[in-house]
Amino acid sequence: MTREERALQIWSLLTFAASLRMTLTYKRLGELIGAGPMSLGGWLEPIQSYCLINELPPLTVLVVRDSDGMPGSGFVAAEPSAVPEAQTRVFRHHWTSMQPPKTEDLARALAVRPSNGVRDAAQTEDGQ
Repeated sequence: MTREERALQIWSLLTFAASLRMTLTYKRLGELIGAGPMSLGGWLEPIQSYCLINELPPLTVLVVRDSDGMPGSGFVAAEPSAVPEAQTRVFRHHWTSMQPPKTEDLARALAVRPSNGVRDAAQTEDGQ
């Protein structure tokens, strides 16, 4: 399964969670797709990029740490203080009224707007 195919699988789970007004921990999301929570960042990034480019509420804000209920360091679509408001916008958005992205859309979004804060920080430190 490609990164974009996995991201599309996660998209479906997150839009369903949004319809129920619930968040998912990294652990629970990993369990739902049969993957370890540490591998999720690379699959969440195309979704975050797609939302940023298309001015959609940041769907990936629904994936949170069990310890504090906040998104991980790769989430850059809202400041930490704005996370509750971003989650509310995701809950209120009518995800089912729109077509989900295609894998090509997710790949293009990632190419145009890489958005993983961890990788961006590492690139900055390396001077790249």
